[in-house]
Order: sequence, then C-alpha cells, then structure tokens
Amino acid sequence: MRVLVSGASGLIGTALCASLSNDGDEVVRLVRSTPSGPGEIFWDPANGLLEADQVEGFDAVVHLAGAGIGDKRWSESRRRLILDSRVGPTELLAERLAAANRKPAVFISASAIGYYGEPDGPVTEADGPGDPSNYASFVPVAWEAATRAAEEAAIRTVHIRSGIVLAEKGGTLGKLLPLFKLGVGGKLGSGDTWWSWISLVDEVRAIKHLITTPISGPVNLTSPNPVTNAELTNALGKVLRRPAVFSVPRFALELVLGKELAASLVFASARVLPARLEQSGFEFRHPDIESALRSLLDRPAQ
Repeated sequence: MRVLVSGASGLIGTALCASLSNDGDEVVRLVRSTPSGPGEIFWDPANGLLEADQVEGFDAVVHLAGAGIGDKRWSESRRRLILDSRVGPTELLAERLAAANRKPAVFISASAIGYYGEPDGPVTEADGPGDPSNYASFVPVAWEAATRAAEEAAIRTVHIRSGIVLAEKGGTLGKLLPLFKLGVGGKLGSGDTWWSWISLVDEVRAIKHLITTPISGPVNLTSPNPVTNAELTNALGKVLRRPAVFSVPRFALELVLGKELAASLVFASARVLPARLEQSGFEFRHPDIESALRSLLDRPAQ
C-alpha cells in the first residue's frame, strides 16, 4: 500500500509513518523543505504549490498538518495561523486529490474534539458542533468543511476528531511527566474538567484501521473511558509512585498560557465517546487510563 502523509514530523505523524513502514507499506511524506529523496514531495500550501500529478497513485492520503494549538499564547496573529494552517492546506490537498487522474481510495483528514465545544453530557459523532463563537469549536468546523472537493470527487473522506493524545514524549502527557517525576504533580484547577484521551498507540492503530475500513465522515479518536483531570493525574501519580497532592490554580495557568488558551486547552470539559470507531469493529489496546499509562511509561502493575 502506498500512503501519502502530511504533518509527518509531528507526534502522530512520526509514529504513524514508522508503523506503516514496519508493516511494509510505502510511505511518502509531504514536506515544506527541499525533498531528501523519492520518499518526500515538496509542497507550499501558502502559495498553492502542489500539482495533481504529484498526488496520483496513492492508496491512501493521511493529512495531519497544522500549527500547534498549545505551542504559544493565542494572540490575534497566532489565532490566524492556527486557522490558516489547517483550512488552506486542507483545501489545497483536497482540490489536488479531486483533480488527480488516479485518486486515492481514502482521504483521512485531521480534526479535533474541540468541534463539540463543552457539552453538558457525553457526545458522539451524532451530536452537532459547539457554539460557533467559540474559537476552539469554530476551527474544527472550518477544517472539516475544507475537504469538500475530495468528498465531491467521491473520495472516501474521514474526519478524525482526536482527543488528547497521550505519549511519553510530546503532547499533554509529555508536559506533565517532569512535574510528577519531581513529586510536585497534581490536578489542574479544580480537577473536575473532563478529558477525552487516547493513547498514541491506539491513535495510530485507529488511523490504520480507518484506512482499510469502509467508513466515512467524522470519527472520534478517543478512549471509550474519558476521565476527569483529577482522575488522570491521580492515575499518573499512582503509576509513577509519586504524590499527586499538589494543585495548580486556574489563575496561574491563565497567567502562563493566557485566558483563552487555558480555557480551550486545559479547562474545556468534554466527554467524547468513540461510537463509530467501536461500531466499525475497532478494539482498543488501552481502553482505561491506568493501563494506558503503565504501557506508555513501561510501568508494570504493583
């Protein structure tokens, strides 16, 4: 199988490319620097530089590119970059795939559970978007709409609404680990915020599952067992055998991250369930938080 991947150098993209290569699949990466060999294709989404013949002959295309949500404070320019780095490149890639003579069987495009906003109860793919005035909800809605050209060209298109992806290095867990290893970890704010998470292993397995499973439209990539922030941090302390008694006040995080980023990244509460993923026959390797953390951190049960 030949797979084209954008965002291949990110947390998910790196793990996905390695897994596909280990399976014997041919992986080609879309890159924004000079290609280092036949396994890379140059594109420049900001200037529309990508031709239809460059994306021909692939069995699947997995589009993961986008500026990091939590890398910097959300200034107006950063908000624009976050949106533009998702919508523009997605539109360009979808249009080029639609124009290709040999189209891929499937186009998997990244999205996020921010789509749902902060619902009162559990949500699945059958639920609609959150408040459109909420930037964190607006971005995934616009991101998903940008694949329209591929859908109209009858390419099976999947929007993967990823939750918090847990990995030892990188992402949310990567930021929490140093504090817990020093014995100063604990809940963030009140700790009652619902976090919908998935292990990096299951994130990659789910994407590979969706490449070969005839499903289209939105698919939540989250564990079937979301947890509160307090539950996650308590489980992390238990796995690391470190105290989790400290608490980071909300105002402190708002000072560091900015109020809007803190509200969207840390305190946005959502219980998102992977209904369509489970209905399609996917089985989670890490369905609960403690087993996931033990596996990711190589810590056996005591």
